[in-house]
Parts: sequence; structure tokens; C-alpha cells
Amino acid sequence: MTQDLQGKTAVVTGGSKGIGYAIADALAAAGCNVMISARHEDEVQDAARTISDRHPGTVVGMVCDVRKREEVRQMIAAAVARFGGLDVLVNNAGVGKFAPMGELTPDDWHQVIATNLDGVFYCCHEAIPHLRTQDDSWIINIASLAGKNPFAGGAAYNASKFALVGFSEALMLDVRQLGIRVNYIMPGSVATHFNDHTPNADDAWKIQPEDVAELVMTLVRFPSRSLPSRIEIRPTKPPRK
Repeated sequence: MTQDLQGKTAVVTGGSKGIGYAIADALAAAGCNVMISARHEDEVQDAARTISDRHPGTVVGMVCDVRKREEVRQMIAAAVARFGGLDVLVNNAGVGKFAPMGELTPDDWHQVIATNLDGVFYCCHEAIPHLRTQDDSWIINIASLAGKNPFAGGAAYNASKFALVGFSEALMLDVRQLGIRVNYIMPGSVATHFNDHTPNADDAWKIQPEDVAELVMTLVRFPSRSLPSRIEIRPTKPPRK
């Protein structure tokens, strides 16, 4: 039996644009209450208003830098207080700093690791006590094909995503008996604002944020007896090299 999402509560980090925005929009369209977070007040509030105007579910935005444990604690607590519980956590917030090792600064390294790995840990750590009280709940981590395919200039990003894959696998084993299903999605090239890119017509060949959102919706509606734990998604026809 597929899951009814009406009235469920979801938290989506990095939800003001791109993949996170598309996921939050799809969850709200299904009747979920959604807390989206991002680091910039104007962006997160604009995104929350836009989604709320289109869909019946309640969407709220909150500033949260996932690198800061106390801000994560406050964000998860606010979602639970506002909506009465938590059913779905989508760890989407991420950054990339790309440079040869000799040019990669310690600050760049720490920003990538703190956002892409520490932030996921903080969110999971705060969310699990609430997720485990539900009959069926989800943690969905947005990883990357860079979590298994190293590339030049990707030392920090590869390290964060390889680690996120390992973290997600171990987390799945830790919490599956608590009724929490853990999945990680590994997209290839996506048409988003990631790494200061502005999506444009030349991105038509790429995965679209809505494609990743559709995968998330499939997962949270999946029969509770089964656990699809890892999904890879890549463009069908990338440009020939």
C-alpha cells in the first residue's frame, strides 16, 4: 500500500532554489506541511511564499546554516512545534569548491565538509528522535555521482560526497528497525544554481530539479515493506566529448 502524504511534515534543507525548492514544491502539492531552510532570509521567505500560494499545504521558511549545530537544533524544533511532528527529512543543502589540491584553501575545504557532511549529521541527529515516533518515516540525503567518481579539482567535493554515501549506508542500518527508511540519491549534472551557475537554455540536456523531486515523491510513497536505499540518476544524452 502506498503512503498517504496528506498532513505529513517534511523538512527540506537548501530549499530556497534548485533541487531543494523542487522537492519542497512537490511535497506541498501532495498535501505535506513543509519547513524549508536556507542561509539567506529573503530567499527562503520568498520561496516559502511562492510555494504556499500554489498549494494547500502549509510551507514555512527559516534561516538555517546547517554548519551550525544550534541553528539546526532550532530549525528542527521549530518544525516539530509548528506541525506537531516530523515524517520526512531531506538533506539537500550543499556547496562545492573546485580547485587543484595545491590551490584549495583550508577555508574552502572546511566549508565543503562542514556543509555537505557535518550539516547532514546535525540534521539527522536532531531529527531522529522525532522521526522514530512515527509509524513510517524517511531520511533522504541528496548525494552525487561524485560520491563514487573522483575527478581532478574535486578533492573537497569528492571527499564530502564519498563520505556522505558511507554515512548514509551506515545510517540506514542503524535506524531501519526504528521505522526510519534512509535513502540517498546520486544525481549527475543538474540544471541548478550550484557553484554560481545560472540555469539557461544550454542546460536542457541536464537533469532538471523536478526530475529529482519526482524520485523523492516516489520514495516517500513507496510501500512500507520495502526500502530502495540508493538511486543513481544521470542525463540520458549528455553532450559528446
